[in-house]
Amino acid sequence: MASSLSTKPLLTVPRTAAFVSTNSDLRSLSTVYLRPRFPKKLQIRAAGSTYGNHFRVTTYGESHGGGVGCVIDGCPPRIPLSEADMQEDLDRRRPGQSRITTPRKETDTCKIFSGVSDGVTTGTPIHVFVPNTDQRGNDYSEMSLAYRPSHADATYDMKYGVRSVQGGGRSSARETIGRVASGAVAKKILKKFAGTEILAYVSQVHKIILPEDLIDSGTLTLDQIESNIVRCPDPEYAEKMIAAIDAVRVKGDSVGGVVTCIVRNCPRGLGSPVFDKLEAELAKAAMSLPATKGFQFGSGFAGTFLTGSEHNDEFYIDQNGNVRTRTNRSGGIQGGISNGEIINMRVAFKPTSTISKKQSTVTRDKKETDLIARGRHDPCVVPRAVPMVEAMVALVLVDQLMAQYAQSNLFPVNLDFQESLSVKLETEEVPF
Repeated sequence: MASSLSTKPLLTVPRTAAFVSTNSDLRSLSTVYLRPRFPKKLQIRAAGSTYGNHFRVTTYGESHGGGVGCVIDGCPPRIPLSEADMQEDLDRRRPGQSRITTPRKETDTCKIFSGVSDGVTTGTPIHVFVPNTDQRGNDYSEMSLAYRPSHADATYDMKYGVRSVQGGGRSSARETIGRVASGAVAKKILKKFAGTEILAYVSQVHKIILPEDLIDSGTLTLDQIESNIVRCPDPEYAEKMIAAIDAVRVKGDSVGGVVTCIVRNCPRGLGSPVFDKLEAELAKAAMSLPATKGFQFGSGFAGTFLTGSEHNDEFYIDQNGNVRTRTNRSGGIQGGISNGEIINMRVAFKPTSTISKKQSTVTRDKKETDLIARGRHDPCVVPRAVPMVEAMVALVLVDQLMAQYAQSNLFPVNLDFQESLSVKLETEEVPF
């Protein structure tokens, strides 16, 4: 391994030719022995815990360590912010909130350590910390020897040669606390800047699927979503979903599901052509969440059954003179750029891999065995995944909003086509 990373002198010469006379001509430089440099192409950047270019978020911490949290860099200054702004979404994410979630008891109370002064952001990095208070490391004694099927135990060993056994370390859903806290800040910026609203809800649990026509994306409210423990806005289907989770919970098993997310009042023009398309960024962000297995936006795979004339969203001019579409099979994004319509996407989550039913597996020393996993785990992750999806969508949109403002609103916009991104806040709302 060491030999593959070693470097050779740029010029092959004896070590005795360590310098050249000042009277030598340029050709004699070929005899100079240059100090080896590590080739730039071999430099490794493998952090993987930071998202965003302009609004950058780094999460840290592990499930059974001292705590978890995040550092937010690039947040605009003079935005009113307190722990309460984050706590509302953290409470929606926290464990132990109902019988269909993990029984682990954590208050997930956050503390801001920097980046906020006198109740407003300062423009400097914001450090948010949440302590772990209900760890039970002994629950993972079996998992220290044997790999949980379909969990990250084995692949962490394959990558690092070592892993944090208790709670799964960074592969635990407790890592998402930093995402939800920073996402709450992003949602506040989007709401104040453009009136943007991000709402997610459970649209499927196992084989119980909520029909799309039962939900009006234009009038859906947070209260409807939060009216039951499964976070499905339709009461009838919510009860069916809860029953489906209860049925596997008592058997020590688990089920998966789908979270649908909508974005209202998204500014037009967000996203960039080719590699940084808005739907590509949203897909990456959503698929970085634990247990995700699929992502669709707009018509998704169902659009493949339509013809072009059936699928195309025809344009018209509304009463305000804006270009709109009569349908929204594009999901609010065309050519990788937001068009002002409601953005809608669906994120699929697999069944929780840690279950208390006996399963065949192998040990770290490569012996076949059986495993009955202990510990406290969600029988279905989707109810608690709702605020996680909202957070990741918010982080994408606020980062793209800053990019759009910097590139396309630095100089006067072409009002015939572009939407001005002038701040919609009244002056007295922003402390100076």
